[in-house]
Amino acid sequence: MLQGTLIYGFINSVILMLVALGFSVTFGISGVANFAYGALYVMAGYLTWLGLHSLGLPFWLAAPGAVAITAGVAAMIYWFILLRVRGLVVSEVIATFGVGLAILELFRYLGFIGFEYTLPPLIDASVMIGDTYVDAQRLCIVGAGIVLAAFLWFFTHYTKTGLAFRGIAQDERTSLTLGINADKVAAWSVAFGAGYAALAALVILPLGTIAVNEGYNVLVNALAVCIVGGLGSTVGIIVASFLIGFAQILTATYLETSWMMIVSLVAILAILVIKPSGLFGHQKQLEERI
Repeated sequence: MLQGTLIYGFINSVILMLVALGFSVTFGISGVANFAYGALYVMAGYLTWLGLHSLGLPFWLAAPGAVAITAGVAAMIYWFILLRVRGLVVSEVIATFGVGLAILELFRYLGFIGFEYTLPPLIDASVMIGDTYVDAQRLCIVGAGIVLAAFLWFFTHYTKTGLAFRGIAQDERTSLTLGINADKVAAWSVAFGAGYAALAALVILPLGTIAVNEGYNVLVNALAVCIVGGLGSTVGIIVASFLIGFAQILTATYLETSWMMIVSLVAILAILVIKPSGLFGHQKQLEERI
């Protein structure tokens, strides 16, 4: 039982890291808390499903198309909505939350409810690790988590766009003097974060069905990981993913699976009381208030 708890705790931690990476990247670079993040995650799943079943496309074509469309929608949200309220934090939160709510409820209104909305697993098999059965899709999730985390580090350190991301994140005014277009980079960061959400959806959603309510759960989990780890801190995201991930699995093992979401909510409340900037956050304004 202990071995199974450790294995599934590790996998659940990687899942949390995957759903939080995109949210953290967007906030760390543009300062925008994208509350439409969960809706974009679900939208990528539905778009892939539509590509497979309505258009008859193969998965290798439907999946990249869904990722590109999701990233494009996120970029348009920035240019047509967020740019008008840029710098007004409360307005940004209300705007993104409103857009996310509209996307999710639109899918519900159009009848995307039911168990038929599923994505195929990348590998339909299972393996034995010690005395524990693990399906290959969960191993694919672990692989995807490692690859996407490594690519994010490479992208932000060795590409022109990634270096512009870091420049804006560190000092927007200085970056402007160097000719970096802050609004363009911010739009790219919102699209980049949405693309990561879509990629996470493609590997995680085959574990169950695509559901509108999953968008709310993804948003809560992403917020919990980012707030506990410290908004904008990649190391914090990884550490918080493992803390909350193992806590959720222990809760599911010894209590009820329905309590797993409670763990995320309790983690948010606890860190806001003890250390509002998060474990690895460096927001002095928050630190000075306690």
